Formats: sequence, structure tokens, C-alpha cells
Amino acid sequence: MTEPTDGQLFDMPEPRTPVELLLSLSGNYTRHNDALALFRPTHASGPELGAHANSAAQLAHESLAAVKAVQDQQLYASADLIDATVRIKQIAYLSSEAARHLAEAQAVVTAASLTNPERTGPPDGVDRQVQLAQELTALAPEAAVESATGIARETQRRRPAAAGASDGLAAAELSALHAAARGHVVMAQSLGRQYVHSRDGRVRISTLRSLESKGLITREPATAPPAYDNGPAQDRIRLTASGASTVAALLAAPPTTPASATPAVPPAPATSTPARGR
Repeated sequence: MTEPTDGQLFDMPEPRTPVELLLSLSGNYTRHNDALALFRPTHASGPELGAHANSAAQLAHESLAAVKAVQDQQLYASADLIDATVRIKQIAYLSSEAARHLAEAQAVVTAASLTNPERTGPPDGVDRQVQLAQELTALAPEAAVESATGIARETQRRRPAAAGASDGLAAAELSALHAAARGHVVMAQSLGRQYVHSRDGRVRISTLRSLESKGLITREPATAPPAYDNGPAQDRIRLTASGASTVAALLAAPPTTPASATPAVPPAPATSTPARGR
């Protein structure tokens, strides 16, 4: 698989719909979480902590912008739509709190470096602040995709539109795209062989290669946390802009889409019983 050349934090083009905006948000949260998971604070980590704090604050801003984009559609405020927007607001609040923890850690590290320049490790409490920040945004990618799903289905129900972006894709490809949208797919290499790890079930390398050839995913080398302590960083699989459009169409489909369908259970055969007299 090829490697992306752009290393910016938020590099996805401006999405066209609120659903695509939320899928972009999910990807940005995944990248933020990955960077924070790989980060190891030291006595000189003040600037890095500041960058992570700014990233969390930016994500909070983007989350609220996503809420506004949904509200601007002026859809009927159904229970599903309300739940989706409240969930996005919760992401924003948690991100703001994560930014506060990281900013406080930055202040402690900066002050300690001035008063005790010989220190090598981070001051007491900094690791804990970073851990709290990680936990606050850990589930944000999944929450963003869940909100996108509710909004996509409500939009499709209220304003039906032809959806053909997923035509021609196999069920395994649709499932892999959905897992990548949630930040659940990474690649690793060992003894000259590549491996795929996904929290949503088995994803084959051949499936990812097919999706990449279609321009729907990309791989970011060494940006995801290692599979084990002190192991090498893994490669994160992310959606491209075209991949986000495809997933947006997938989310608007009924729950029995091939990516998540379960076999139908045939009804039990009817049995006749003799009528009972009164």
C-alpha cells in the first residue's frame, strides 16, 4: 500500500454534507487520540503538551460546528436527531475538558523546567493529566460515527435521495470502510509480513488493497499505538474524502445493509390445533 505524503493534522477537504463532516471529525479524533497515545511526557514536553491541548480545543470547536451544520438542515427534531446532536455536544464538552487537562500539564511542566532545569522526568501528576485527556476523547470517533448514522438515516427518510456510492463494493469492503471510519483498523509488519488488526472483526489485506486502489482509504505509517508494550507503532487506516462519501451513503441505508446484515430467520411453520369448545 502506498503512503500519504501530507502530514498535517486536519487534511481532509471540506466535507459536502453534515454526515461527511462528522466522518471527517471521527477521523480527526482518531488521529488526535493516536498522537496522544504515542506521546511520552518528559521535563521538556511543554511545547508538545501545548500542541495536544490546542488539538483537543480545535476538535471541540469542530464538534460544535458539526452541530450547527446539522441544525442548518432544519430537519424535523425527531428523537434520533436530538440524540445524535446531543451526543456531538457531549464530544465537544469532553474535548474541552481534555484540552484543560493538557494545558494544566503544560503549565506544570513549564514551571518545573524553570525551577528545576536538572530534572529529567515529568513532574508529578503530569502523566495522570495526560491519561485523563486520553480517556475523555477515547470514544469520540465511535460516537461521531454513531451520530452520523442517525443523522444520515433521518436525512434520507425526510429527503430521500438516490444512493449509489456503495454500488460495486463487496460486503467485506463495506464492512472494512465502516471499521476504518470508526478508527478501528491498523496495519503492522512482522518478519517481512503485513498484518491487519481490526476491532470490528477480520479484515483482509486484500480487502484494504482493493479499497486503496479505488481511492477510498489511505495508510498513515507509524501513527497508531503499538500492539504491545514497547512495540513499534502501527499504521492507521483512514478514509479518504471519497471513502467518506461512500460511507455516508452506506450509513443512510437501512440497518440491513450488507455490511451489518444478519441472516433472516424464516418463520416457524404453522401448526393446526383442534378447536376447543366452550
